[in-house]
Amino acid sequence: MREWADFTVQERGGRTTILMQGPLLVSSIGVLDRKLRDHGEPVQFIDLSEAGDIDTVGAWIVSRFADEQGAEVIGASDEAERLIETVRANASSAAIGPERLPPFQRVAADMGEKVINAGHGIVRFIGFLGETLIGMGRIMLHPRRFPYKALVRQFELVGVTALPIIAVMSFLIGIVIAQQGAAQLRQFGAEIYTINLTGRLALRELGVLMTAIMVAGRSGSAFAAQIGTMKLTEEVDAMRTIGVSPMDALILPRIFAAVLMMPLLGFFSAVMAVIGGAFIADLTLGIPFLTFLSRIQEVVPIYDLWVGMIKAPVFGLIVALAGCYQGMQVKGNSEQVGLRTTMAVVQAIFMVIVLDAFFAVFFSEVGWG
Repeated sequence: MREWADFTVQERGGRTTILMQGPLLVSSIGVLDRKLRDHGEPVQFIDLSEAGDIDTVGAWIVSRFADEQGAEVIGASDEAERLIETVRANASSAAIGPERLPPFQRVAADMGEKVINAGHGIVRFIGFLGETLIGMGRIMLHPRRFPYKALVRQFELVGVTALPIIAVMSFLIGIVIAQQGAAQLRQFGAEIYTINLTGRLALRELGVLMTAIMVAGRSGSAFAAQIGTMKLTEEVDAMRTIGVSPMDALILPRIFAAVLMMPLLGFFSAVMAVIGGAFIADLTLGIPFLTFLSRIQEVVPIYDLWVGMIKAPVFGLIVALAGCYQGMQVKGNSEQVGLRTTMAVVQAIFMVIVLDAFFAVFFSEVGWG
């Protein structure tokens, strides 16, 4: 059973003495340290005659308390005296915490550090992008080296397994668009234009945009976590050692899968959103389900579909690049995996929304607005 250090307070000739008892070791001194910190009465002597073994931590606590109280240490063994003197001789007068800079300097230093880190991140990303392009060129020259089985596996993970959640999400979004749109158009007696609103929004914008966000949350985070874990466990280094390129085996299959599956997922999402709109229109607006669907073909221009299909592979490329890049940046400890996974999702969604805004302006300028 562990013996804990303690003390008793004694009065000797009008002077207060602290009598230490038990081993003054790092493993047994925790309770004693707290009691000494809470002791508020003045002390003249610290008696170590009944103390057991002592180590550096015990000597430091005794020395600190004696200096705070201005007390004299008595009854110490030769070992205890040597340790206490050594601790006092090596005590530092420096502040425990660093000096706190004024707010303006702290803000400026923090912003400067973030700018520098952002610059280094851009340089690293450009290097990663260059490696990706070189890897694509290498695959074009030697197509037999490409891991097609890994690509098919990523098709399944990025595309097939995402169909249920995308179907539910898009169906509900179509319901929301039609319901809210009809509520506003009803004020002008134009509920019939709910079909136009739902069709154009689903095919042109929300179908592919919401799909990209879902793929970023599912596949982008999975890319970062999988590659990051392999980097942490040195599997990536092992691949390089045996002559297998991580770019060819890990990065390119994921990028190709995201780029090729995004148009299909985006179109599927748009179709489900239209079906959701048709469902709620039939239920609440009195527009027959099949009439809604047939009317979509008449009121939605074909270039709205092409706008969505053009944006989809670009969004897929952004999501895959963000996930794979952040996964390859993992180093140090397992906390980095979670941090980089979060960064991959945030960066991918941010860039997708920014690019969607640029696409909206661009297509408006070319007459596809």
